[in-house]
Amino acid sequence: MVGFEMGLLAQAQQKGYFDMLVLGGGTIGFIIWGLSVVTVAVIIQFIITIRRGTLIPEIARQQIQSMFDNKQYREAIEMTAAEPSFLSYVVHAAMTEAAHGYGAMERAMEEAAEERTTKLLRRIEWLNLIGNVSPMLGLLGTVWGMVLMFMEIAGSTTMPPVYVLGDKIGIALVTTLLGLAVAIPALAVFSIMRNRIDALSSEAMIISQELISTFRPAAKGGD
Repeated sequence: MVGFEMGLLAQAQQKGYFDMLVLGGGTIGFIIWGLSVVTVAVIIQFIITIRRGTLIPEIARQQIQSMFDNKQYREAIEMTAAEPSFLSYVVHAAMTEAAHGYGAMERAMEEAAEERTTKLLRRIEWLNLIGNVSPMLGLLGTVWGMVLMFMEIAGSTTMPPVYVLGDKIGIALVTTLLGLAVAIPALAVFSIMRNRIDALSSEAMIISQELISTFRPAAKGGD
């Protein structure tokens, strides 16, 4: 009997949490829930794509180095043009300027790295946008819930029952909670990804400079 009563209590609590968190935020709450799904999807995508194995694949570095060692420069240009990584993109930009000298190769490499880094930063900007919009939507829901509550009070000759005001108060409080719950991880992952992009782009530049150093003119000197 006690177990049966505990089960009913647990079901009631679960239903209460569902009503409070999912249904309690009203239309704005559903919008924030939608943003939470988008946030999770975007975070998973960035975790998969913005990592060393994708931007600076070791196999690509080894292939480029091997081609340079064997003076297979035409093959290296074709390989880096087809391979989609950050490293290959930067090396390919440098190789296409090889005819104009080592200085032109370095400038092309720097411009390509800056372009690809900017592109990556723009992609993760979605997390920054969601992280800033979500709390504002939560605040909007809070204000709207308070407006509904005061309108309910103003339209009644007596103080409305608590259960009548509960829905309005729920909208006021739950939307703020949901907005913060979406914004905090979105902004945290945005900061992590931004630092990761900066670190990986710098590492890619160092590796690229090492790879194209074979084209550096030999220093002239004499005794």
